[in-house]
Amino acid sequence: MGFLFAALAVLLATSSPVLGDGLNTRAQRNGLKYFGTEVSTAVLNDAAANAIAKRNEDFGSYTAEYEMKFAYTEPSRNSFSYSLGDRIVNQALSNGMVMRCHNLVWYQSLPTWITSGNFDNATLISIMVNHITNVVTHYKGKCYAWDVVNEAIYADGTYRGQTSASASIWYKTIGPAYIPIAFAAAAAADPAAKMYYNDYSIETPSTKANAVVNLVKMVQSYGVRIDGVGLQAHFSAGAPSQAHLVAALKAYTDLGVEVAYTELDISTPSSVPDFAQQATDYATVVGACQQVSRCVGVTVWGFTDKYTWIVGSLPDLWNTTLGKKPAYYSTLAQLGPDPAVDDCNCAEF
Repeated sequence: MGFLFAALAVLLATSSPVLGDGLNTRAQRNGLKYFGTEVSTAVLNDAAANAIAKRNEDFGSYTAEYEMKFAYTEPSRNSFSYSLGDRIVNQALSNGMVMRCHNLVWYQSLPTWITSGNFDNATLISIMVNHITNVVTHYKGKCYAWDVVNEAIYADGTYRGQTSASASIWYKTIGPAYIPIAFAAAAAADPAAKMYYNDYSIETPSTKANAVVNLVKMVQSYGVRIDGVGLQAHFSAGAPSQAHLVAALKAYTDLGVEVAYTELDISTPSSVPDFAQQATDYATVVGACQQVSRCVGVTVWGFTDKYTWIVGSLPDLWNTTLGKKPAYYSTLAQLGPDPAVDDCNCAEF
């Protein structure tokens, strides 16, 4: 009998690693589909960083940084290249993760054959539909969701391309109809994948957020499937109140679509970082998602400051030497209790 209790004690002592505590574990145990991260080729090539990226305890979803964008998947007309994206997708799936595939139609990251092609309306529609059909078909069955159209709205609520600054060749050539056309093509190519509109500065009630509500309604009015709105959530320390975040999320879910934070980071200057405020803000944003039943997940736009895209900032959950920051622990706590402690119920022993 003593041997039996000794064996049980060893089993309990070693149960935590088996259960795998982490951001994604807690997110999934408490109602979210995933807690995810953006992953780049640079991370895959860094053994220490990639070891963190592979931890499905922390991450249940990947988003490719640039590897699945137009310029990389169709660098010349009707000639497709998938090696960069495949590498990220294969690692995600082999580690039991889902893919948020990103993105199909954006005004940036376009090859010169598009931007300098001087295509007419009909030709550019054909090019766009062909691109979407080929890329989505290649990844069919491997993407939980696609960011179909990315950043189509200005801060003032007008379509990008209605003025000359940061113009969208898609809008300038095709008009707003390019958006439902893109969604229809993507949905036809992979009926099982969720189809998202993705944008920044739409995380709180605003003119731009209202325009995105109208964009969703416009796509729906054509009888075209749109399943979600991705809120990029690029913040600086001192992020918006949770009440404002929740109000915006609900404005979208009231349309019958799901929502997700798709590119979360919270900047704090590397010269005088405020990691305490950053930690508070990460918990606030994650908590907003938890309050909205159709908020399915949170993706951070990179997990380590070593590979941040924001110059002069330290916006991520791991530092430049791959150590966990206060924001990691505040996010972990917000997502729920330690499953090992929760499952153990050690007071009974």
